[in-house]
Amino acid sequence: MMVEYVAFTGVGVVALTILGIIGMIIKCYHQVSQGTALIRNGMSGAKVSFSGITVLPIIHRVELMDLSVKRVEINRMGKEGLLCKDNMRADLKVAFFVRVNNNPQDVLKVAQSLGCRRASDINALVELFDAKFSEALKTVGKQFDFVDLYTTRKHFKDEIINLIGTDLNGYVLEDCAIDYLEQTPLETLNPNNILDAEGIKKIMNLTSEQAILTNKIKNDREQTIVLQNVQATQAILLMQQKQAETEQKQKREIAAITAREEAEAHKVQQ
Repeated sequence: MMVEYVAFTGVGVVALTILGIIGMIIKCYHQVSQGTALIRNGMSGAKVSFSGITVLPIIHRVELMDLSVKRVEINRMGKEGLLCKDNMRADLKVAFFVRVNNNPQDVLKVAQSLGCRRASDINALVELFDAKFSEALKTVGKQFDFVDLYTTRKHFKDEIINLIGTDLNGYVLEDCAIDYLEQTPLETLNPNNILDAEGIKKIMNLTSEQAILTNKIKNDREQTIVLQNVQATQAILLMQQKQAETEQKQKREIAAITAREEAEAHKVQQ
C-alpha cells in the first residue's frame, strides 16, 4: 500500500512538473503581429521570428522591428532644383517607399546597423538614403530634357527605380512616386552659373517664341474678325442695292402700265 502511494505521488509530481513546464512555455511564448519582426538575443545568438517564439526571462532579450512600408521624401527646389539634360532646372518632390526586407539576415543587418527603433524612424531613413536617392535623381535627370521629363514621368520613375535597385542594405525599395514636378522659377536661377545661364537662355528663347506666336495668333484673329465684318457689310450693302433696284424697276413698270391704261382710256373717251 505504501509503495502504491509513493508511486502515485511520484506520477502526480511528474505530471505537475510537466504541466508547469508547458504552462511556463505558453506564458513565455511571444506572438508577433503581422508586419513586425521579433529579434531574440541570448546565449545561442540572435534569432529572428515573423510569427512567434519562446522567450525565457533573464536568458533572452527581445526587440521588435517594424517591417511596414515607410515613405521617404526627397525635395529639390530652387537653386537645388534637378538639372536636366538641356540645363533647365526642375522643382520636384519624389516619395520613395521602403521597408525592411522580410528576411532574417536582412532584419539582423538592419538591427546591427541602425537598431530596431531607428529602423522605422523617418528622420533616420532620410539621413540613410538621402545621398543615394539624390544621386539617382541627378543621374537620371541628366538623361531627360525638361519637357520630356515633364511629359514622360512614368519613364523617369522607372529609370530611377532601375538605377537604385531593390537591395538597400537590408531594406527594399517598393516603389517611388513623383508628387510634384514643375519648372524652377526663372528668378531663383543663378545667372553667374554657366549651367543656369544656359537654362536661362533657353527659357528666354522659348518664352519669346511663344510670345511672338501668341501675338501673331492674336493679330490674325483680329484681322479675320475685321475682314469678316467688312465682307458682311459689303454683302448687306449689295443686298440693299439690289432691293432698291428691284423697287425702282417695279415702280417703272407700274408707271408704264398706268400710262398705257390712261392712254387707252383717253382714246375711248375721244
